[in-house]
Amino acid sequence: MLIDTIKKENMLALKEKNENKRAVLSVIINKYMLLVTEKRAKNQEVKEEDVIKIISKTLKELEEEKASYLEANRLESVKKIDEQISYISSYLPKLMSEEEIKEEILKLEDKSIPAVMKHFKTNFAGKCDMGVVNKVLKSL
Repeated sequence: MLIDTIKKENMLALKEKNENKRAVLSVIINKYMLLVTEKRAKNQEVKEEDVIKIISKTLKELEEEKASYLEANRLESVKKIDEQISYISSYLPKLMSEEEIKEEILKLEDKSIPAVMKHFKTNFAGKCDMGVVNKVLKSL
């Protein structure tokens, strides 16, 4: 599972004394552990898509943090955040292109917005940007 790879990378970063990498990986691991606790209380299991959602959310948070540092002209902090973004981006699957999304939409019988969105959330969770799906759907 992806979280196991992240835990191994975290240990490796600890041995290499790479504090920046370790910090961002530890955040992901902590969010994962919280999710495990929540899911256990509901008798549910954590799935691979859940880990991808955690990474995506962390990536968005880092982007927002980076924007704040850019406004404050704190370039050293921006550099650290860019490194963290590059570390965790490698764990995300390659997102579908607009062309791939368009092809998938054209295969569907029901092309209504709710049906298409449900199809992509169910079958392509973490593999496509839902904003792009919406944009492509509206352009058809």
